[in-house]
Amino acid sequence: SNQVILPYVPGPRLSVRSMTRLLGALALALLGCTALAEDGFNAIQGVQTTYKTLTEGTGDAVVEKGDSVTVHATGIVRQTDKKFWSTKDSGQQPFTYTAGGGVITGWDKGAMGMKIGEVRLLMIPAAEGYGANGFPAWGIPKNGDLSFEIEVLTIKGKSATKAKRMAGSEQDL
Repeated sequence: SNQVILPYVPGPRLSVRSMTRLLGALALALLGCTALAEDGFNAIQGVQTTYKTLTEGTGDAVVEKGDSVTVHATGIVRQTDKKFWSTKDSGQQPFTYTAGGGVITGWDKGAMGMKIGEVRLLMIPAAEGYGANGFPAWGIPKNGDLSFEIEVLTIKGKSATKAKRMAGSEQDL
């Protein structure tokens, strides 16, 4: 016969359907984690946004809270693969913001620690982007996940000033 006999395990009983669903969800969760790791995306503590460094930056200055940061940025809706904004498009120019709250959460957290010349690809879930309402004027649907490619052009603030002072003191030696 084709009967499978399972050992008795105390606790709540799950139907075959429930067990199949549970195992399926677990497999999807594991595949999702594996895909992120395989694609080279890095987790960011405290948020769901992930990033991949496409080009390493240079120098000692890094993006920190309170810095004035100028970037090139290109945003794409992940569900539709549609670009909704790019500073590199004709008629556009680099964008300047204040790190620590001047942009959507996923971008803000994903750009922290970047150096001048560094390019990162950010994967931003809707909750850390434009949320449940989206941003219809830009073509971002409700609960739209985003990807942003960010390139840091300049950093003005604490770390940039500290890096300049350190470079100056090294020249004095």
